[in-house]
Amino acid sequence: MSEKISICVAGGGSWGTALGHLLARGGHHVCLWMRDAAVAKAVNEKHENPRYLPNLSLDERLTATTDPTALDRSLVVLAVPCQQLRGWLTQHARHFQPRVVLVNAAKGIETGSLATCAEMTAQTLGHLNPRYAVLSGPSFAADVLRDLPTAVVMAAYDEELGRYLRDIFSGPVFRCYSSTDVTGVEMGGALKNVMAIAAGTCDGLGLGANSRAALITRGLAEMSRLGVARGAQAHTFMGLSGLGDLTLTCTDDLSRNRQVGLRLGRGEKLDHITQSLGMVAEGVKTTAAIYDLAQKLGVDAPLTNAVHSILYEDQSPQAALRDLMGRTLREE
Repeated sequence: MSEKISICVAGGGSWGTALGHLLARGGHHVCLWMRDAAVAKAVNEKHENPRYLPNLSLDERLTATTDPTALDRSLVVLAVPCQQLRGWLTQHARHFQPRVVLVNAAKGIETGSLATCAEMTAQTLGHLNPRYAVLSGPSFAADVLRDLPTAVVMAAYDEELGRYLRDIFSGPVFRCYSSTDVTGVEMGGALKNVMAIAAGTCDGLGLGANSRAALITRGLAEMSRLGVARGAQAHTFMGLSGLGDLTLTCTDDLSRNRQVGLRLGRGEKLDHITQSLGMVAEGVKTTAAIYDLAQKLGVDAPLTNAVHSILYEDQSPQAALRDLMGRTLREE
């Protein structure tokens, strides 16, 4: 049983709120930092996040604030969207303690720099010598609030830190494994969002179960190739942050990235989809970053290329499908 500690969860979206609830329910002293004062008030008074998780009750011990001094704690969970993370860390660096433990819960690769969240953290907070970990795996926020059994992975460079954090986050229906492959876990969390857009597009076109199964299988192979080229361990992609998260986001309609793909397959335009979605679908921008990364590393990434062509090159899903199916035959 872990000791009870003081924690700040930075980010009041659905996942940050769910993690705050989870940690508070575990008996820890948890403050949820967010920008929206109205939502913070609702968390404190009604024990609900009406914007992202309406009609789902939060632990009454969870508090919320818009005051950035709440970041001055020994453990901070980063639930800030990947593409906003660098700027956010730079803005709030002065509030972090030296040697702070940072648990990143965002998924993605930064466009332009092609940096992982771990690399962005090191580049912006390196002077504080933070201790870094990443939490990832198949985990919808609403299901966590409903106490449905969930399993995730906590990766830290320091094996002892990973075990310590694993104990803090685990509970009766939330099981946390540990790993030392930070790069693999972060790459899996980013890459699966691209594949979820592809799977959603496949289903939006009405291509059937055979197509979806093939796409998930070949998507996993592509994820592993890209991850290994980036320095990850291949076996990590067979775990919760790889196959587990890939299966969830490719098959369940709660996935925002799958929803983007479904609507693309049904003929909607990307601008309309992103404006109406109401939440961040990280896979849209991550696709641009992964496409550039594959080109830079010289890795064959046909599914990423296909999604990129639909999102950024105005190719129709039908034409992208023809290109995929017409590729030169090869060994598996």
